[in-house]
Parts: sequence; C-alpha cells; structure tokens
Amino acid sequence: MKYCEHFVLIRGLLRETRHWGGFTEYLQQQFPNANIIMLDIPGNGRLHRATSPETIAGMTEALREQVLIRQPLRLIALSMGGMIAIDWMMRYPDEVEAAVLINTSARPLSPFYHRLCWTIYPHAIKMIFRSALQKESDILTLTSNRHSHNSKLLESWQQWQRENPVSTVSARNQFLAALKFSVTSKPKQPVLIVASQADRLVDYRCSLKLAQAWQTDYVQHDTAGHDLPLDEPEWLANVIKQWFNPDLSSAAEI
Repeated sequence: MKYCEHFVLIRGLLRETRHWGGFTEYLQQQFPNANIIMLDIPGNGRLHRATSPETIAGMTEALREQVLIRQPLRLIALSMGGMIAIDWMMRYPDEVEAAVLINTSARPLSPFYHRLCWTIYPHAIKMIFRSALQKESDILTLTSNRHSHNSKLLESWQQWQRENPVSTVSARNQFLAALKFSVTSKPKQPVLIVASQADRLVDYRCSLKLAQAWQTDYVQHDTAGHDLPLDEPEWLANVIKQWFNPDLSSAAEI
C-alpha cells in the first residue's frame, strides 16, 4: 500500500476554499496519492452563516473539529491561515507532521505597519465604506500582482461573495484575531516559510523574520503578490514538492 499524505489547506481573512483556485490541482499532480482537505473558517465559505471566533485559537478549534483523520497532517496555510497553522502546531504538536506557511506574520517579531503595509492604509479605510462586491475588486487588486485586472476571475469572486456573504461581525472578528496574534516559542515540527517579495499587503520581511527567529527553511518569490497560490500556483506546488521530497528533486537533477 502506498503512503498517503494528508494535506490540510487553510486560507486567510474573508476567503473560502474556492479561492485556492488551480493551486490544488498542481498540488495533487505533485502528490498523486495525497488526500487534500480544504477547510473553511467559520464565517467564511460554506460556513458563512456561523460567526467567526474572536481568536486564532478559537479558529484552530473550529478547524480541528472538521478533520476526521487521526494521523499527522501537513498544513499549507496562507496569511491568517498561517497563524492558525502555527497555533495548531504549538498546542497540538502530535496532530501536525509539518507546515508550509505562506505570507504570514506575527507579533512581536514584526511591527504592525509591516503586518499590514502602511502604504495601503488609505485604501483599506476606503474599503470600509464600499459594498461587498466592490470590496472583492479591492481585495483582488491588493492581493494579486498577476490577476488584478482579470474581470472573469473578479466575477467569480463576486459571485462567491453573493452565495456566501461574510458578515460584518465575522470580518471584524477575523481582523482583530489576526492583529492580536503573537508567537512566544518555536514549533518542533519542520516548517517551510514562503514569501512574496512584491507582496503589497503584508511586508515580506514578516515571513523572513519568522524564518530567522525559528532558523527554519525559507523560500521567496520575487514578483508574486500576497495571494501567492493564485499568482504562481505551479511554482508553489513545485517548491512544496521539493521541500517534502528533497532526495527525489536531487535525483531528477542528475
């Protein structure tokens, strides 16, 4: 019987499982036998009628309840999802085999004006007063460097928002939970930290400082935006494959 990896994918603020887009297909190609599980935070996606927990720890508990597999998981997590993955690793170390953290951040390693780049503050304030559908356009512009003018993709995002609207209370809870999240120690599991140098939402130095503090593996993309799985899905899947299977990568290069 072939070994079956169990990947759990966790998105960030206001996003749902469908926002992973084509990345999951590339990941499946790299790990043909893997079980890929995509989870929604309460308040988002298919769980939009629930209210988001007020803390990252509360979100972790909610996601753990959705996973029925009782063997170590490989977490792939983006932005606020990375905070949930860190909390999961720290408090339930036996449940997590390893984690890939993408464009995430935490106190006290990074200042608030890096965790949310100060250059977008005026844009973020304007978003408060815009409609839900207009916010989807703003989010796409802020998080993607490749697809910011992709009208077809924007239509899909706006349709998902109509189908699964995120309430104002849930949005507030998610934002404050991410803002307050901090780390005090290093996880015992292997961790790969991936960052986008051209991220306009979260300064890439947040990821770099996390990698330096934990002395863990770090990979950086030069041109992708905050939503790295959207901008460079094939590249990201390849990086994850090489990290989990370095011997196979070396053999392929010979």
